[in-house]
Amino acid sequence: MSGPGGGSSEGAGDELGRRVEARSRANLVSGLRRLSRRPAEANGNGGSPPGPGEERCDLCGNEIPADHRHLLHLTDRQILCACEACVALRSGDPDLRPTGTRIVFLDDFELSDELWASFQIPIGLAFFLRSTTAGGIVAFYPSPAGSMESELDLDAWGELVRLNPVVDTLDADGEALLVNRLSDPRQQAIVPVDECYRLVGLVKVGWEGISGGSGPEDAIQGFFAELRARSAVA
Repeated sequence: MSGPGGGSSEGAGDELGRRVEARSRANLVSGLRRLSRRPAEANGNGGSPPGPGEERCDLCGNEIPADHRHLLHLTDRQILCACEACVALRSGDPDLRPTGTRIVFLDDFELSDELWASFQIPIGLAFFLRSTTAGGIVAFYPSPAGSMESELDLDAWGELVRLNPVVDTLDADGEALLVNRLSDPRQQAIVPVDECYRLVGLVKVGWEGISGGSGPEDAIQGFFAELRARSAVA
């Protein structure tokens, strides 16, 4: 970057454009990081607070089972717990979208160490989703502080899609490509995006001290074992 008065007006305009773009991206990412489950009583639906062991629909306040569906609120960047009636009635709302339902492990996935390194993700666990709000692919990985965004090399993503065309079938906003290179063998799967944020929560809760301890590793292993049991193999 040139010093004060040292660049042309064209260069200054380019620099300003880059700063505006960077700020817009930062605002977008901070919004995506706020994806979380919201308690029903905070949503103004008039439902009574859930009792011990109870969960409530974030839209109507009715009690729902532990194994329930979710809707994404695209504007507020929220994942909402939903009863089946609200999923059926509200999925067509402009700001709401159901999370994906398929869990498909991709056992013949092609992803070399060199291609993975080009994504510049600092750990071997991440998920990629096609965001309509971002207008493209975004990548996140779990950390003690929650989900963290990683700069995505679009050329590398294009190469990944070329090698694995199934990735191009991701349902926008609702599904993600989840990559686990911490396990042996490595695992890749197309999963509902709310499952990815559940994994982020498990890692955060299981983290102990500076190094993390064995909690995150145990949580990741248990999560993928459960996921595999529910999956269909592509």
